[in-house]
Amino acid sequence: MSKSSRKSIVASFGLLSAQLENKLASDQQPMPPAPSPGNRVGAGVIGATHRAIDELRSERDQLKALVESGGGAVRELDPSLIDPSPYPDRLPDDDETSFEAFKRSIETDGQKVPVQVRRHPSSPGRHQIVYGHRRWLAAKQLGRPVRAIEVEISDIDLVLAQGIENASRQDLTWIERALFASRMDDAGIKPRYIYSALSIEDAELARMRNVYRIVPADIIEAIGRAPKVGRPRWLDLAKAVASDPGTLDSIRAALDRKGNRHETSDQRFQRVLNVVKPAAKKSVESTPISDGSGTTLGVLVMSPKEVRISAEGSLGIEFLKFVEAELPNLAEQFARQREQEKP
Repeated sequence: MSKSSRKSIVASFGLLSAQLENKLASDQQPMPPAPSPGNRVGAGVIGATHRAIDELRSERDQLKALVESGGGAVRELDPSLIDPSPYPDRLPDDDETSFEAFKRSIETDGQKVPVQVRRHPSSPGRHQIVYGHRRWLAAKQLGRPVRAIEVEISDIDLVLAQGIENASRQDLTWIERALFASRMDDAGIKPRYIYSALSIEDAELARMRNVYRIVPADIIEAIGRAPKVGRPRWLDLAKAVASDPGTLDSIRAALDRKGNRHETSDQRFQRVLNVVKPAAKKSVESTPISDGSGTTLGVLVMSPKEVRISAEGSLGIEFLKFVEAELPNLAEQFARQREQEKP
């Protein structure tokens, strides 16, 4: 990603990086913790990401001075003429409280940080968001122009820009990242750029593909972000669907049946998992135990892996003691019988 082979990070990613946005609007875009060092990625991905971050840092002061001086071609655009990124990386939140608070801050204090847009590649007169979707949506709902910086950026640089921004936030769920990879995959973005955009290696992309190539996007979107559902359970769902693709109709039917209006995306995921992996019903048999005179001694309850005897009355308790004493003899009889049955 050197400047000799392609545009600088300033030109490719525009005049605002995720780090600069944090500097200029800490009240709107707080900087989250850096990515965990425990997430192992390929050396090539690490090198490419570090080079991008280093260039962003080296140009940060220049960018800050440029924007604060009124430069950078900040424009006011009609939000209705702006479309989201062709590679959306977020699913709707279960709780809109945080967005409503964010929107109120825009309404009260104004939009301090411009969004980044590019000219729509196929619709003259329109733009696409590079990043700043929440600011654009807030302005759209408030019915006011959105402050924006227009950049020239390719599809590849667009997904890399989104990836670098999202890597710094660390708030996308696993399935949102997988869905982001899916949309890049469908658009023909080469795997090496997907690795860089998501800071992953080929093994993780393979796991994501195991989910989004089996579980259709409409089902994933209907479930939602599922913040408490990690990679293992999504893989579990994909495995269950792969073993019986006919369950997709049942899943869609279950999602069409609206649950509790307060149902979270995590609960919707569990509802879907229950469709493809219903909880095994225990096969339980209950049989009364009585002596030769018909006196009830207790009840025998059997399941495939358990035998339980409950006593009834004092005679039943004596019977339990008798059974306990006879267990060693029963074990010996069982062993002899097996020996006799051997050919």
